[in-house]
Amino acid sequence: MINNESGEDYLEAILRLSAVKDDVHSVEVARELGVSKPAVTKAMRLLTQKGYVSVVDNHIHLTDSGKKYAESVYEKHKMFTAFFKSLGVDAKTAEADACRVEHVLSDETCEAIRALLALQKTDVN
Repeated sequence: MINNESGEDYLEAILRLSAVKDDVHSVEVARELGVSKPAVTKAMRLLTQKGYVSVVDNHIHLTDSGKKYAESVYEKHKMFTAFFKSLGVDAKTAEADACRVEHVLSDETCEAIRALLALQKTDVN
């Protein structure tokens, strides 16, 4: 488990980038998150130690546990974005707010919102 939101943001960014192309590089992660390349290098070192990523020949890959974790965070992100938009929040604000709350709300609250969206038949994708 990661105990800070920036680590989860890195995993989520790697997941999104790897959906577009197989080889993800630190410069792409830096651009995606608006951080410096040295910040990415430091984060990759920590995420590698936790077993969530592997870096081979400057290519960043999610491990199985890293992919599972990243998918979990990204699913929350999509769900919260859909939830906020269903409340009438504009897309840009909904996206930004989802990025914040995906890290702090309990699993119980997430499941309650997911159930509400299912009742409303709101598409979270």
